Order: sequence, then C-alpha cells, then structure tokens
Amino acid sequence: MAFLDEPLIHFFSSCRSSSAIPAALLSPTLLIPLLEPLHVCQDPGVAPPEDLQITDPGLLGSLDIEWKPPPNVQTFSECTVKYRFEYRNAGDRDWKVIFTRKLKFRVGFDLSRTAEVKVQTLLEGRCTDDVEVQSDWIYATFQVPLQGKLESEVQNFHCVYHDWEYLKCTWQPGLLAPRGVHYGLYYWYEGLGHAVQCDDYIQDHDINIGCILQNLSQAEYKDLSICVNGSAAATLLQPLYVTLRLHNLAKPSPPKQLVVSMSASEELHVAWGPPGGETPPQCLEYEVQLAEDLEEAKAAWASVSTQMETALTISRANQSRISCVRVRGRTNIFCADQGFWSEWTQECFSGMEPKVASISFTSFIKPVWDQAPMAAMGICWCPALELGSWFSYSVNLLQHSHSCSFASPVHLASEPQNINASAPAPFPAVQGQL
Repeated sequence: MAFLDEPLIHFFSSCRSSSAIPAALLSPTLLIPLLEPLHVCQDPGVAPPEDLQITDPGLLGSLDIEWKPPPNVQTFSECTVKYRFEYRNAGDRDWKVIFTRKLKFRVGFDLSRTAEVKVQTLLEGRCTDDVEVQSDWIYATFQVPLQGKLESEVQNFHCVYHDWEYLKCTWQPGLLAPRGVHYGLYYWYEGLGHAVQCDDYIQDHDINIGCILQNLSQAEYKDLSICVNGSAAATLLQPLYVTLRLHNLAKPSPPKQLVVSMSASEELHVAWGPPGGETPPQCLEYEVQLAEDLEEAKAAWASVSTQMETALTISRANQSRISCVRVRGRTNIFCADQGFWSEWTQECFSGMEPKVASISFTSFIKPVWDQAPMAAMGICWCPALELGSWFSYSVNLLQHSHSCSFASPVHLASEPQNINASAPAPFPAVQGQL
C-alpha cells in the first residue's frame, strides 16, 4: 500500500494540532485518495494583524493602509512572519495581492467607489516544519463623501500615452453639467510632494475637455492618480477619480522607412524601422498585413505576422498579386499588460509597379565583345512584383561592378522569353539591388 510522500507527511505533522484538519484524515487508510498537494494550513494559533486602518492623505485616490503585527508575534522567533495584503474597489471581481513584511502601504483606488482591503498573517519556518501557516483575515473599508449626482460626473474619460512622451486625456461634460461649467484635472504619482493641476488644457467653446501632461517619465510603472472635478454656480458636480499605469496606455507612432522588395526567387521582403519618440525599441511588437487588388470592393487585408523583428520574408509560391503592404506597432507583453496599436505605415503599388526603395533583379547576359574584354553589355529581367519588364544592363569586368537602368517597361509574361543566350558567358548570371 502506497503512502503519501514525505513533504505531505510533514504538512500533516505541522498542522496536527489544527482543528482545520479532522483527525480522521491522518489515518493511513485514507492517505490514498488525498493525491492533490496541500500547500498551506490555517492555524487558529496564528493571530491575524491588528488595528487595520485606511487614511486619505489627499493624493487623489492613493490611500495609506496600515496595520500592527499580531500580539503573539514574539513567540515565533524561529519563523518568518509575513503578510498577505489584498485590495480592490467595491464591484471589482478580482483582488490585487501583495506579499510583504511591511506594515504600511500606499495604493491607488477609485474614490468614487468604496475601497476594500484585507490582511492576514503568514508564518513559515522551523516552528511550522517549514510549512506556511495562515491566520484569519481582518477587513477594512473606506468611502469618501461624494458630492453631486452621478450624472454630473464627466463622461468618456480616455487617456493615451503617445510615444512614451506625453499623456493626452480627454473627456466630455456630464449629462447634468450646466452651461459655463469649469473642469480641472489634477494628478499625483509617487515622488511628487502634492497633487498638481494640469497647465495645458484642451478646450471646446471655452470649456476644458482635455489635458496634455508632459515629462511623466518618472511616473512610468507607477500608479498615476488623476481627479477631474468641476465647478459651476449653485451646482455640485461629482468628481471623477482614476488610477492609471502609463505603460498600459502607450501608443507608438507608425513604423518608419517601410521598404518592400522582391527577390529573384519571388520572395517578398518587407523591412521597416522602429517609430520615433521615446518608445523603447525592445518594447515593441509589429503586425504585418497584405492586400490583393485593393481597388476592388471586396478587397480585404490579411494578417501574415505579429513579431518583434523589423523584417519579414513572405513566400510567393501561390503567385498571388499583392497590391499593398502595411505595418503597425504596439507595446509588447514584456513591457505592458496592454497597449494601443499605432496607425499603419502603408506601401501600395500603382499599376503593379512598386513604390519601393529597392528592387531585386536577375540578369541574363549575352556578352557583346569589343576589342578587349573590358566590359560586357546585355539586358536583364526584373521579376519584382510580377513586373515583366526589360532593362539595359552593363558589367565592368575589371571593377567587378554591375548596374541595371530602367528602360521603357514592356509588360511580358511571367517568365523571360526568346533569350538567345546559347553562347557561353565568361561569368554567371548576376543578382543585385537596384
């Protein structure tokens, strides 16, 4: 008969005195069904923290949470005492969790809703046979007295962190906001001594409907607390409180220098550069899309790649006729939980002639010899994007260089025709960049 492995037996021995585990579970005859690992033990001998308090320092939703250690903490000298601190706003499904040895935290809340916090003691060490033991929870809530009706609060509040350089927030007046209302935006993050008012408002008919905040690099990866309140004669307006994370609001500029080219093997090469601004290049991912016959009503874009590299090669085995390529970027999962896509950088081809910075070509050379083999002349075929055009070609044999210049394009079939290249050439066909 198989028994539980040693770590689980240690679990039972460390919690043997706990009423949380019935004595019947310690019977060897019941060990077989208990195959799922048990990680912690709730022991009534471990007291929860005491005197949990929430205070408002006037920082627009950043509240101070403080508690005292359990009264019997000194008796656990051979164990590590930690705390599990969780917080959320009323109505949120998930709690935010922090494991800490500290007794005080400052965290952000939406003050238009009740703030909820809870803390428990975690004990682990020799006194528990190295098994984590938990206390009961203690709870506290906080609610600021709100003024005005809910419909007087600003609507459609939206913020975007452009190029990691400036934050643009916009809103619309509340449904019950009277004429002549005046709105103000205030913000705070850790490192500021007090809340600061916006000094660059966006206005519509002399009403503030937005704000632009510069120089926020010190607020990145921190809670940014914002309050938008309003004032009007003889009317109370409800303020809006939000807590933002800038990296989750980032929107880069479109990628730069999009270059599309076709190789001799009819592979489509797409390359681009990262956007400007302060967006960290290592924090970007890109989406590449292709379109065929964009002028037709049923034309659709198809995504072919989402990647962090700035180049892509696409096989043209199906010989589809691509008319446009576009690329956009956003912050990747290594730097943010979410983010906004940039606008597209797009390159289209007019009349099947590519608007690109470079075109790959393959040459088929029939040498024309002069008195000395100093140079050769010929013609070359350009398959780039199914162009089927002929161009003049020259090769300098001494300098090992070659060039291909555009002549009047003659659209032919997908392969070069009637090329008399039976005479052996002193060098192979050449490939290069135009």
